[in-house]
Amino acid sequence: MKKSIKRFLTSFSLCTLLICVTLFGISMPNASANHGNWHKVDLPVAITPLDLWFDKEEPNHGWLVGTDATLLESIDGGSTWEERKLDLGDSIYRFSSISFSGAEGWITGQPALLLHTTDSGKSWSRIGLSSKLPGDPFAIVAQGSKTAEMVTDLGAIYATQDAGQNWKALVTQAVGNARNLNRSVDGRYVAISANGNFYSTWQPGDMTWIQHNRNSSRRVQNMGYTPDNRLWMLNRGGQVQFSEVGEFETWEKKQTPRESGGFGLLDLAYQDENNVWISGGSSRLIHSEDGGKTWKRDESAANAGANLYKIYFFSSDRGFVIGQNGTLLAYSPD
Repeated sequence: MKKSIKRFLTSFSLCTLLICVTLFGISMPNASANHGNWHKVDLPVAITPLDLWFDKEEPNHGWLVGTDATLLESIDGGSTWEERKLDLGDSIYRFSSISFSGAEGWITGQPALLLHTTDSGKSWSRIGLSSKLPGDPFAIVAQGSKTAEMVTDLGAIYATQDAGQNWKALVTQAVGNARNLNRSVDGRYVAISANGNFYSTWQPGDMTWIQHNRNSSRRVQNMGYTPDNRLWMLNRGGQVQFSEVGEFETWEKKQTPRESGGFGLLDLAYQDENNVWISGGSSRLIHSEDGGKTWKRDESAANAGANLYKIYFFSSDRGFVIGQNGTLLAYSPD
């Protein structure tokens, strides 16, 4: 008798749940959905992070740079960070980029600064820069022993093969003042003009930047390359666009996800080919599980209390977001 009552109650509960789903549109959990969440990581200094790097060979070893000449190191996958002090005199620098290849690493900064290490960051030396360099070093990619590629904040691109003693210009002239500059894994760049009126692209072998007019009345905020050879574009007012595959002037239908809440969208990153993330103002993180076709807000970051500037995924289960007022978020898969 007790077993019959138990079976009846179980069947009744399931029927009730199905009726609620049908009548009221209650969402059933999606077995294929991404259930990861974001949590805040404490930093030892109150600065704004500007770039982040983790070693592919030693995934627990990472570096973070930011304002006030800040250099932080982590050896536990980004759970905790320790400050590494550098003697740079009385000047105040803004470290904008960091990159390693094995034990050899580079840091770019403003005003014009380039630092180099060959012992995994135990010591750093300053590389002299020409006074004729167009702009300040903005970002750098370590590419092997004594080899690196650097771009300035004016879009001048240079390469070195002798640890920074000599540099070869890869473009004949700089692109000019840029709002944002992003590089793809295979070495292509996209630069957004200071006013967001147009964008320019460059790929290895080109001697000049190619200029493109924006296709929207809304100014361009940020752009980058997708894993399948497309461009993504974030426009003012929370608009998202993706170009056609292999095309940089033919665009798919514009989207304005309501989950953006009217706040500016600042960066986009792929976790994998299906999971895409966009960060924005007022602790906004929105997430797509279908390659950018539909979006929902991620509530685990809602209390970050900061504008979220940049997203990183070093693997599908290792992600970070940097933001204002010393904000660092780390991704945790369930």
